Amino acid sequence: MSKLRIFTALVLAVAGASSAVDVWADDIMPMKAPPAAAAPAPKPCTDGWSFIATDCQLTWKGITVYGAIDAGFGWQSHGAPWDPRSAVGASYLIQKQNNSPLWGPAPNALTNSFIGIKGTEPIGEDLSVVFALDAGFDPYSLRFSNGPGSIAANAGIPQNLATAYSDSSRAGQWYNGVGYVGVTSPTYGTLTVFRQNSLTLDAVFDYDPFSASYGFSPIGFQGITCGGGNTENCRNSTSLKYRVKVGQFRAAALWQFGGYAENNASNGAYQFQAGGDISTWGKGVLSVDAIYSHFRDSVSLALAPGSNDPNGVPIPPFLPQTLTATISDNNAVMFVAKYTNGPLKVYAGYEHIRYMAPSDPQTAFTDISGSFICQGCVAFNNTNINNTAFGVNGLGNKTLQVMWAGAKYGVTENLDVIGAYYHYIQNSYFGTPAGGPAFCSGPQHPQCAGTFDAVSAAVDWRFAPKWDLYSGIMFTQVNGGLAFGFLQRNNIAPTVGLRFRF
Repeated sequence: MSKLRIFTALVLAVAGASSAVDVWADDIMPMKAPPAAAAPAPKPCTDGWSFIATDCQLTWKGITVYGAIDAGFGWQSHGAPWDPRSAVGASYLIQKQNNSPLWGPAPNALTNSFIGIKGTEPIGEDLSVVFALDAGFDPYSLRFSNGPGSIAANAGIPQNLATAYSDSSRAGQWYNGVGYVGVTSPTYGTLTVFRQNSLTLDAVFDYDPFSASYGFSPIGFQGITCGGGNTENCRNSTSLKYRVKVGQFRAAALWQFGGYAENNASNGAYQFQAGGDISTWGKGVLSVDAIYSHFRDSVSLALAPGSNDPNGVPIPPFLPQTLTATISDNNAVMFVAKYTNGPLKVYAGYEHIRYMAPSDPQTAFTDISGSFICQGCVAFNNTNINNTAFGVNGLGNKTLQVMWAGAKYGVTENLDVIGAYYHYIQNSYFGTPAGGPAFCSGPQHPQCAGTFDAVSAAVDWRFAPKWDLYSGIMFTQVNGGLAFGFLQRNNIAPTVGLRFRF
């Protein structure tokens, strides 16, 4: 709370600055390499009204204060009460705890609210130092986004009374977005270090029609896709990231060199990416990218019956639920494409994720938020560790296929219409007590084959340089093993909101 107020005070203080300086101009969320050519100096804000009504930036001595505030209101046909800690805040997506119809606050539906600082400083020839630091928050409670904390707060509470908790790589840190420094050159690329988006998160921002929106995109809400299977891996606190572009081709690599103790959700990870932009007929451009990911001892937090119970016996929803950390090694391959021609953009993506037994089974674990410790694989502080969810005790390895397609059309320069369809397929990896394979496709076990479907549509009106008014709806449903432990199977979530970006 106190740190967020400090950030807010900084915004108001800088609003009166009148010095025009060179800064790194970037969009609000995915932190990418700066353009090859130097961007023109942004127009600085001179007073409070210009900050609100124009496209000026809060810049001073090479530092830009930037962010977004996104707040709205919505209804869910099968929802859960608003959670002031969770990054997503509301149950836009069908979740295990979703139960009854309700109206409520709809925070961060189009964009996660956040505030931060960024900048660039030339150091010679075409080489510059770049940095960025930001943190997401809930616009209603003004708490830093804390997905793991929202799960922990619901431990010991019956499932049918739980709030809209959801796991996340944002774990209440004052740097829960990004926090990196590096060097960039239009010739040699960009090299950055410390807390950064995964390559797959950058890809979801670029190739999801809703740009990882919580309210209208399941791959934005859940983070399974951007984290190579587990949402806590969408950001890495100790990582080295390199991006380079040569002509129409590009490549990137990321190495997570720290473990749990360094505020990461795995004991090591690496990613490789290759892609390019291809001119097609007329003025069309086809963009394609492929990304390979590997995560060692990756962590996913859940509340039973959301946990992968090897016996398939959920805790009854009216009894206190237990916080469980599931450990696994994950491999993932993602293929994404986008076709742009004038006001039309068409998107498509596919990811194949494989969950395996962990390389190093854990007997003690501290989550990325610095809490939720388990020792000896027994209950401790109401927490358990599950090292045997995949590939042991007769269970097979889990595979999850995620695919999506959609389009965005600019009706006018300031009005977009967006629609998308998302589909997940889980294999059956259930095993018999004797260790033999078995097949099932019902909700009686989390290891049974299952599917997830989502359809969403929205209208986004940018009625002023920094302001959006949006309205949309998302329908989601689960079947088979992906419906294990759910109170309800589907949810309809219409949402209206207002976003201010600076």
